[in-house]
Amino acid sequence: MDHLARQNVQVTVQPVGAAAWQQLPSTYLVCAQDRGTPPRRQREFARRAGNVIELDAGHHPFLSQPGAVRDLLLSL
Repeated sequence: MDHLARQNVQVTVQPVGAAAWQQLPSTYLVCAQDRGTPPRRQREFARRAGNVIELDAGHHPFLSQPGAVRDLLLSL
């Protein structure tokens, strides 16, 4: 929790100007224990990605499972 920072609410209302997944290969990491963005919704979003990985983690897997996130990034 010491590493988390507040996020400006403006990011929730700004329109998306471009989505890289439309032109570039992409991987979506579904966090199966996420209580902020339900996994069901994540799986819907993930259908747009070329590759989907599911991790048994909450909303911040880089804090709870940094090794798994590192390994995923290195494998891309």
